[in-house]
Amino acid sequence: MKKYTKIKDLSHLTETIKEAILLKMNPFEYSDLGKNKTLVMLFFNASLRTRLSTEKAAKNLGMEVMVVNVNEAWQLEFGDGTIMNGNTSEHIKEAAQVISQYADIIAVRAFPGLTDKQTDASEVVLNSFVKYATVPIVNMESATAHPLQALADAITISELTEKKRPKVVLSWAPHPKALPQAVANSFVEMMQHPEVDLTITHPKGYALNPEITKGVSINYNQEDALKGADFVYVKNWSSYNNYGKILSQDPNWMMTQAKLGEAKFMHCLPVRRNVVVEDAVLDSKNSVVIAQANNRTFAAQMVLKQILEGL
Repeated sequence: MKKYTKIKDLSHLTETIKEAILLKMNPFEYSDLGKNKTLVMLFFNASLRTRLSTEKAAKNLGMEVMVVNVNEAWQLEFGDGTIMNGNTSEHIKEAAQVISQYADIIAVRAFPGLTDKQTDASEVVLNSFVKYATVPIVNMESATAHPLQALADAITISELTEKKRPKVVLSWAPHPKALPQAVANSFVEMMQHPEVDLTITHPKGYALNPEITKGVSINYNQEDALKGADFVYVKNWSSYNNYGKILSQDPNWMMTQAKLGEAKFMHCLPVRRNVVVEDAVLDSKNSVVIAQANNRTFAAQMVLKQILEGL
């Protein structure tokens, strides 16, 4: 694998999931693979799980890790032909090439602005590194996608399912802040690969990118959508059509134990208790959010492993 910026970069998804589950039994099996190799992690936005799990994954493979909180160091310029007499100090053309000399793999995390749909869709930060870096790039969440999270989600469902074709529901939930569509986008894309019955439920006005949800069942009635669910993934996202806007904060969309029933509850974390989901769900035996977070390490480890094998 040459890079992992989107789910389609994985050529053997089913095999990758199976190997990740086996890897959990012996996480240091390939500890020599990354010997004398360095992962540079660039954070344009804050991170907890992604940062720690990706660093742990790299170290499990024997890699050295360097971390840079980019915006605390300098402001990068991404525009072509720009007269840099403002607050940007270095152009991506030089920065990406320089960092590539220090790294064998570069991992990048950069959120959307949620004001300009076209700009966010172009993935300026991520794609600039893909364009100008001379080493493989890993997406640690970008403006429109979070493929590492989605792989961890697929591993979790594969581990815990008791059915050949489980019913999986992605449910929108209220949130006081405008959040990206990245996690939801990648989850929908990922769930169209495994053998699952996927339904999305959200209030009207919260449709995701139709190119991503094409062919997926969408139900505006949350309780109806949840009937017979085996896994319920709850996530807030801002409007795609009224880009970045909060159209509803209806508390009736919060996930409750009564709605969840016997389904397993999933969330990427962090999660706002008693806004997105009630305590009774998070603290119940049906909540798998901690196991889901643990799988972030092995999702990242499989991605890094496949890239290292191709170097």
